[in-house]
Amino acid sequence: MYSEKRKKLFAMSVLIFAAVGGVLYGYDLGIIAGAMLFIRRDIPMSVDELSILVGAVFGGGAIAILITGPLADWFGRRGMIMISSLIFMIGVLMVYYSTSFSEVLWGRVIQGLGVGIITIVVPLYLAESVPGKLRGVGVSVFQLLLTAGILFAALVGLFFTSTGNWRVMFLTALVPGLIMFFGCFALSESPRYLVMKGQYEKARKVLLRYRTADEVDAALNRMKVTRERHLRKVGEKVESIFQRRFIKPVLIGIGIAMLNQLIGTNAILQLSAFLLKSAGLKTNEIAMVGGTMITGLNFIVTLIAMFVVDRLPRRLLYSIGTGGLTLALICAGSVLAFVPHSPLQGDLLLISILFFIAFYAMGPGMLVWVVLSEVIPTRVRSTGMAIALCLNSFISFGFAAIFIKLSSMMGDAGIFFVCAFFGLLYFLMTSLVIPETKGKSLEEIERGFETK
Repeated sequence: MYSEKRKKLFAMSVLIFAAVGGVLYGYDLGIIAGAMLFIRRDIPMSVDELSILVGAVFGGGAIAILITGPLADWFGRRGMIMISSLIFMIGVLMVYYSTSFSEVLWGRVIQGLGVGIITIVVPLYLAESVPGKLRGVGVSVFQLLLTAGILFAALVGLFFTSTGNWRVMFLTALVPGLIMFFGCFALSESPRYLVMKGQYEKARKVLLRYRTADEVDAALNRMKVTRERHLRKVGEKVESIFQRRFIKPVLIGIGIAMLNQLIGTNAILQLSAFLLKSAGLKTNEIAMVGGTMITGLNFIVTLIAMFVVDRLPRRLLYSIGTGGLTLALICAGSVLAFVPHSPLQGDLLLISILFFIAFYAMGPGMLVWVVLSEVIPTRVRSTGMAIALCLNSFISFGFAAIFIKLSSMMGDAGIFFVCAFFGLLYFLMTSLVIPETKGKSLEEIERGFETK
């Protein structure tokens, strides 16, 4: 038997080492914001090519996400986390040594393959490994460290702004990659994955590392009952997400994953310095300071939200977040449409984006990973999350790749109004469609869909 101190230490290691994937993902999202101000000095590329470079990581991520679900079921959650960190580091080195646009592009795509695996496997691992009463906080650690990664990247970009050394900006991403890879050696496999494979004794040993014997017996029994019920229905065949009882939860997951990007989140975060400079904040330094303020607020609000995610109803937080960010997007569009181009316009746009980020962080930014991992049933969770996040990444790629071009065609204000429209749809979905999952086991949530 393990001592209480050792159990707590193991539970913390699960959160810390697995959630480092959030830092890696966030760092990759954030570092391009500073690098894009300088990269064209060394490598010639058009504005359209620069936009494609921003979105390339999501294109690679979409491909990885599509295949990661089945691979995570075959090779395990822990093994896929290790693979993702290696792929990511290869991409970082490719970008660092690149001499042409195509080489940078392929490096970014390879980085995208690595973070694409991370977006599936890390939240999946945390959801399946952390006790139900801590699951909201556990999965939210991933989002918190994602915002920390974006903030670290912004600070690194700000530090190197005076020299414009974009290569070193990218190279620093090796640090979270290495931490994540070696941290995996401290992790055990997900107990729910082991039960899904019929390895009950191994699952029991893992559970005993951070739960009491009584808690282990109860949790293991619930997992066994769920697995055996599915096996009685479909024999030993792999279950399809298109079965009737899976359609609604999978569609909910797909819906929130798509809307989470149609509101323009990643495009705005990655292009923040570029947008602020275009709006009237004239120098690179001032634009980078504004971008750093945005990422800093994102981290602070996410940190606060993490402590209330398991205290307040999920749907309430989600609705407040989506409603508030929609209003902020309308304000941003109005500033760009009606305020003359000037430093004042840049300042007001910065304030609007800060409000957008604050409401995003307290709602969908924090809860999208939690709800995705909760509503999709165990037997199709990895595949369902793969499809949902694949669409999420494709939309991120497309939006980032054409954001600047769309701005020139319909104006920056028009882009923000379009994002606000999708924000309204997101608000309606979170208020009326998503079920309340706070305080429920994954098995209880799944049974709730089956009885409707």
